[in-house]
Formats: sequence, C-alpha cells, structure tokens
Amino acid sequence: MYEHILVAVDGSELAHKGLEHGLVLAKALDADITVLTVSEPMHPDSVRAARLAGLDNIVIDYNRQLESLAKERFEVVEGRARDHGIEVNVVHKIDESPAETIVRLAKARDCDLIVMSSHGRRGIQKILLGSQTSEVLVKASVPVLVIR
Repeated sequence: MYEHILVAVDGSELAHKGLEHGLVLAKALDADITVLTVSEPMHPDSVRAARLAGLDNIVIDYNRQLESLAKERFEVVEGRARDHGIEVNVVHKIDESPAETIVRLAKARDCDLIVMSSHGRRGIQKILLGSQTSEVLVKASVPVLVIR
C-alpha cells in the first residue's frame, strides 16, 4: 500500500505519538521511512541586531545549535526505530516554512504517505498560531495521516 513514509517531528510529546504511528506502519508494510524535523532560521531582525552588536558569526552559531538539537532529537528517533527493528532515514532542514518543507521533501523522496501530529487547535487559536498540519493537508499531493 505505502512504500515510503515521511514522518514530520518537532521534538514534542505529541510528535512522538506521530513517530510511533509511522514506525508501526513502516514495519507492518515493510516500507521505507524518512523522519524530518524542520527548524526555523534566525529572524532577520535578530541577525541585524547581533551584527550591530559585533556578533558577525551569529547565524553560523545559531545553525550549529539547531543541528545539535536535531542530532539529539534524531538519537531518540533512531532508538525507537531500532526498537521496532527498522532502519530510518533522518533529515534536518532549516526553513521558514515547515509545512512547505514537509511537502517538498515528500515529493523529492517519492513518499506516498505523510504522518504528522496536530494539537487540533480551533477557532481563534488556529488563526493566531497557524497550523503547519493544515497547510500540509492543503498542499500535499499524497495522503496525510494526522495523529491527534
């Protein structure tokens, strides 16, 4: 049914539930699995302020910290994959739009299912906070399994 599953994680407890669903599906279907985490780049105003303060390498340092956090996150992901007896590919991207990155990577890797979690916010909370899951649902050309 599904041959390559993309699971989007952000390090939250809820994302771990999405990861577990993705791992179980991949094992049951003998599918490849890629786990993606997306970090937002440093805000341009922060970059300008840091440079004015004489911190010229601030973006490099910030990106190194993001890579370090992603590495820690992926250690957990790889451990869970080992527990399920499967191999997992991990990808970290730095991008302003996590949803667009998820959709782009799914297409680039020929994934035929995206698994992600959602807090299920509604009303004004959804408008104010936005919803990466909603955006993926609108933009993805493959099925999206949403874990609440």
